[in-house]
Amino acid sequence: MTRYLLKRLGGALLVLLVLSVAIYALFYLAPGDPARLACGERCSTAQVDQVRERLGLGEPVLTQYAHFLQGIFVGRDYSTGTALLHCDAPCLGFSYKTDQQVTQLILDRAPATLSLAVGAMAVWLVVGVGTGLLSALRRGGITERVLTVITLAATGTPVFILGLLLLMLVCAYLRWLPFPSYVPLTDDPEQWAWNMLLPWLTLGFFESAKYARLTRSSTLETLAEDHIRTFRAYGVGERAIVGRHALRGALPPVIALNANDFGTVMGGAVLTETLFGIPGIGKTLVDAVRVVDLPVVVGVVLVTGTVVVLANVVADLLYAAADRRVALR
Repeated sequence: MTRYLLKRLGGALLVLLVLSVAIYALFYLAPGDPARLACGERCSTAQVDQVRERLGLGEPVLTQYAHFLQGIFVGRDYSTGTALLHCDAPCLGFSYKTDQQVTQLILDRAPATLSLAVGAMAVWLVVGVGTGLLSALRRGGITERVLTVITLAATGTPVFILGLLLLMLVCAYLRWLPFPSYVPLTDDPEQWAWNMLLPWLTLGFFESAKYARLTRSSTLETLAEDHIRTFRAYGVGERAIVGRHALRGALPPVIALNANDFGTVMGGAVLTETLFGIPGIGKTLVDAVRVVDLPVVVGVVLVTGTVVVLANVVADLLYAAADRRVALR
């Protein structure tokens, strides 16, 4: 298992390095002048040249990328023209529009996104895996048909439509809850939970359809294997077969999908955060794209990619724990 872990971590580091090169090249070497974007359209040529010098954009490309990596691992200094401004590691630069450190900006928004991701993950795992398992066990019956229709409907419904329907039904028509307004967990845990309930249900129900279909197909495939028939021939109860063997065999693909979805949501569930006014990473990315704030865009995309890669490493470890044969390959 240790060898497998080291192998996966080495692969993750390589992927992250390639990802950083691709992101840096895409945003900083694409057509356009980052110095002009940082300074603004009304800046004179002399002012743009000063900004270019302050950001180090006049240096060779490889030197710029080396300084970019240096900032991430050990920090770096930025020249203001009259003094040096130090940016502690992990440094992703400063926002063009607010002059705030991008790392701090992301850290300020991360708790809201983490709240959304964890709660939604709990919903999509409970609803999706439970629905898929029940559908597999009731194969051919009315229960499976009803669940299949619901799953297909959830798959084809955009997340913002589902969110609007929940807002109209729960808040406007039934008036069970007030319209959500994000409250930090540290300020008021009870209000935080009530205001996050609809975002959790919206994103969780939307994603649960995939898990229901995947769990159903994986469970049916596992139940058709030879060792399951052997257990039945020896008189092992159906509940024990499903709980100890069939479900365990169906979990690895669910684990892999969950890791990817969790990483993606942590990178910013843009539509859900925008719809419910959650000040998370996704909304920050939308705002940065709107004003072409390159350091913030690059920082958010890089953090998103990093979270997805690390989540997949964790998924691989859980996959190996569920199936020891994986670690021996």
